[in-house]
Amino acid sequence: MNHGHQKNTNISLDAFERLESDVRSYCRSFPAVFDRANGSHLFDRDGRPYLDFFSGAGALNYGHNHPHLKRRLIEYVERDGITHALDMATAAKEAFLERFEQVILAPRGLEYKLQFPGPTGTNAVESALKLARKVTGRETLVSFTNAFHGMTLGSLAVTGNGFKRRGAGVPLVHASVMPFDGYLGEGVDTLDYLRAFLEDDGSGVDRPAAVIVETIQAEGGINIASARWLRRLERLCRRHEMLLIVDDIQVGCGRTGPFFSFEDIGIEPDIVCLSKSLSGYGLPMALTLIRPDLDIWDPGEHNGTFRGHNPAFVTAAAALDFWESDALQLEVMRKGDRLRRGLQELASSSELGDDLVRGRGLVQGLDCQSGPVAAEVSAAAFRRGLVLETSGPESTVLKAMPPLTIEDADLERGLDILSESVRAMSRPACPEASSLAESRA
Repeated sequence: MNHGHQKNTNISLDAFERLESDVRSYCRSFPAVFDRANGSHLFDRDGRPYLDFFSGAGALNYGHNHPHLKRRLIEYVERDGITHALDMATAAKEAFLERFEQVILAPRGLEYKLQFPGPTGTNAVESALKLARKVTGRETLVSFTNAFHGMTLGSLAVTGNGFKRRGAGVPLVHASVMPFDGYLGEGVDTLDYLRAFLEDDGSGVDRPAAVIVETIQAEGGINIASARWLRRLERLCRRHEMLLIVDDIQVGCGRTGPFFSFEDIGIEPDIVCLSKSLSGYGLPMALTLIRPDLDIWDPGEHNGTFRGHNPAFVTAAAALDFWESDALQLEVMRKGDRLRRGLQELASSSELGDDLVRGRGLVQGLDCQSGPVAAEVSAAAFRRGLVLETSGPESTVLKAMPPLTIEDADLERGLDILSESVRAMSRPACPEASSLAESRA
């Protein structure tokens, strides 16, 4: 099947290359000047469509410009609703707080205080780490191999990616890195390693204030922590009086099916970090959910100028309408099963083996076992009209994260484009192709 868009002609990126910092990254993988978007599609300024299996790195779970959210936002702006308010009380914030309690917390039997720490995910993480230290009086934190928690210094200290860490320019301290579930191979429970460090006075590890964990390491290569491992981690935290922080920034807000990625696992974190798709519309917004007895902040002790972004409160409240029933959760699980099967079929036909497919819900990955191969498949898919990023410490994993609301036909089309792109890599005529099968060897 030929989906067209084999070439991107007449693309001028001169203004970006001349004026913007070299730190820009995604525009290098997706060389187009995008102009508008709707649902599961992006359009460049020449009108070429691109199917979006990227979803703004997880910030657009409900697709682009969802009409329900857009209508609420336009109505709010047109009536001169307040935009900026620091942490002052506003009608928009009140509506979101009450809806979040009614739709998310109460039905799940959860009691959290809501802190608006600043508009991005790393702000949520920074506030969680600071509060854990304040509550416990301890400095050290435990994080995990291949974790990604943000780009500010505190978040980088608990991030595993060496390339990102080196950008800090200063020592990243007061964090102990432990092996994530599966890091030491099958049959090894890595929590035995953590437990030994915690219980041995000769380990050199001070008693930590908290453990921060992702249930699925999306940026780390779609590494999944098992329910058993996470439940045991929670027990370790309780036994050693450490707080359990779950970073649900990328795989929360329904990405795995339930609203929280941990809610069907049987754990209850002390602190939860949310951002990305919280606003539902791509507007910056973050939340730190805090167990009520841990809310010992002094007024203004952690703040930020843009923590009161009211248009985001408006769309976030509207996005909660998706969670009044389990309909969207069931759809995500159904579509996730189809996406996983499609990737497994593709992996098997490419001689990679379907054991290299992993994920939950609508965050699924195919490990190409080679960064250059994964990058070339992503580039080939983009030439055919599909936006699909890579992840993992060596960028070996193709990460499929379509909108939760994607139509079945678009999901199938995306799988077709990806399959065609992989086959193109395996053809002898393809100059880059040593083949995907060889990459595994």
